[in-house]
Amino acid sequence: MQTLRSFIFNVVLYSTLIPISILIIVLFPFLKTVTLQKIASKWVYFILFSLKQICGVSWSIQGIENIPNEPCILVSNHQGAWESFFIQTLYFPSSSIVKRELLFIPFFGWALACLKPIHLTRSKKIISLKKVVRDGSEKLKNGISLIIFPEGTRARPHKGLKTFSNSCGLLSVKNTVPIIPICHNSGLYWKNRRFNKQSGEVQVRIGAPLYGDNAKELTNKAYNWIKLNFVEIN
Repeated sequence: MQTLRSFIFNVVLYSTLIPISILIIVLFPFLKTVTLQKIASKWVYFILFSLKQICGVSWSIQGIENIPNEPCILVSNHQGAWESFFIQTLYFPSSSIVKRELLFIPFFGWALACLKPIHLTRSKKIISLKKVVRDGSEKLKNGISLIIFPEGTRARPHKGLKTFSNSCGLLSVKNTVPIIPICHNSGLYWKNRRFNKQSGEVQVRIGAPLYGDNAKELTNKAYNWIKLNFVEIN
């Protein structure tokens, strides 16, 4: 039964992905990026609601009041596609960090480019880090929050939390903006590279803003907060 439910959900996901992508591409010359992001978020809510209704994957949020009304750096563990969608809805305008190759995917990638993410070639780690700090700083100065998955790649829950890149700490210290740590267990239900979705409740925990004047120590603060919550909910 869960396989059938997962199939139906995938039909909904992929049959609506191209139309929303085309809509964003068509509207790109006429609307501001923040407006395009809000339009995209309506589709995200639809997808998450569909996942809940079809596959039984609901979610709960603790600490939503910790999201400030000023630019910040949303830092989360990375387990799969669910949080890539969900975190986009927490702050407008925001900018994600994505692999450059994604921008070449027909329709989806083109629409993603219209939302103006920071794109990287991950094989060039030093160059990529410098680009994140440079481009990220520019966006923060323009009132745009950043979404960062400092583990770099997705990791299944049973493998634990990966080491964090120091980019979030560097950006926070350089621009005097807070890190907002986020922990979730979405990988238990929307499993990475698995077709079947498992019913259950994704727990999302959002921590209080973190500040500091030492990039490495600040990154470690975010890591330790996320790890503590990771152990409790995964």
